[in-house]
Amino acid sequence: MTIEASGQDGSSGTRSRRLRLGMVGGGRGAFIGAVHRIAARLDDRWTLVAGALSSSPEKARASGADLLLDPERVYDGAAAMAAGEAARDDRIDAVAIVTPNFAHHEPAKAFLEAGFHVICDKPLTTSLDQARELADLARTKGVVFAVTHNYTGYPLVREARALVRSGAIGAVRVVQVEYAQDWLATRIEEEGQKQAAWRTDPAKSGPAGSVGDIGSHAFNLAEFVAGVKVERLCADLTAFAPGRRLDDNAHMLLRFEGGARGALWCSQVAVGEENALTLRIYGETGSLSWAQENPNVLVHTPIGEPPRLIRRNGAGAGAVSQRVSRTPSGHPEGYLEGFANLYSDIADQIEARLAGTSAPPEALDVPTVDDGVRGVAFIEAAVRSAKADARWEAIQAG
Repeated sequence: MTIEASGQDGSSGTRSRRLRLGMVGGGRGAFIGAVHRIAARLDDRWTLVAGALSSSPEKARASGADLLLDPERVYDGAAAMAAGEAARDDRIDAVAIVTPNFAHHEPAKAFLEAGFHVICDKPLTTSLDQARELADLARTKGVVFAVTHNYTGYPLVREARALVRSGAIGAVRVVQVEYAQDWLATRIEEEGQKQAAWRTDPAKSGPAGSVGDIGSHAFNLAEFVAGVKVERLCADLTAFAPGRRLDDNAHMLLRFEGGARGALWCSQVAVGEENALTLRIYGETGSLSWAQENPNVLVHTPIGEPPRLIRRNGAGAGAVSQRVSRTPSGHPEGYLEGFANLYSDIADQIEARLAGTSAPPEALDVPTVDDGVRGVAFIEAAVRSAKADARWEAIQAG
């Protein structure tokens, strides 16, 4: 018996090779680098060929050997890699930057200046000025610059966005988004936990903790699906773990363009929660509800009617979600596949440029450098608001 799923296969009929990917960060002991590498390979669109995989030259070389990279293409730093790859006939097509927050700006700038497409983890930078600099440079160079808010790649998130765009719930009135975890409920950063250590260090994480790490995802998801931008917010940021220097919990009220209202809660001290990202959008004529921990179900409730369950690649699912689904109905897809959808859409964009054509519109639903700027503006507005006792602050992305 053969079971077919739709999904991203890149079968445009015009491809002559896989795209060549470089990576900054993501060496031994790094979590997110492996996620990016798996995602890039999943649809057979990319090959990792070069890297500056660690700030330690010895660790960088060892990590390159682990990944079977040509030793000549394992570099001691991002600047050396950008220069070295720019001089090659078989240069990389794009670079993925998967370092901690503080180490996004300089590598991104180096590769932009060398004319490379850039794929960068969120948040884009640790300051709004740096984020704006990258956005200006990306526009000047005319390159693709994507920010990996991976939840935008989930099939039913794309379905929800399409439903809102189609008018299925009418004008948006209320947006509720929350992202709750418990892994920082105690000060594990004092116990040598690497991921916790840098995320709770202002010098490496930036001015916010949970707001920058997971609140930025919640903010991006709310705007991505609702199709309206947050104009102002008031925020209450708290560090519950004694002695912690950055927030581990935040509550916010949101005011959207067009009059919609909302609330955002992010927490990394919510005991019992694992990765509880949820979104609820209420419009004039209906509502939508989605939860990351049950990502293959979207609930659409038209006014005065029973709820409708839309299942990924199943009954009720439209073309927009079926396009980015790989497995048959009833077989879960989630985190890795969401990343992979972004990588395949980015590949479509870059391949179109190489061919001198336009990328298909459905490949453009990827967070851009401008979305990255908005994410940093959101973080800074939240920090300003909390310091002023939850005063309303504008999101100053422009």
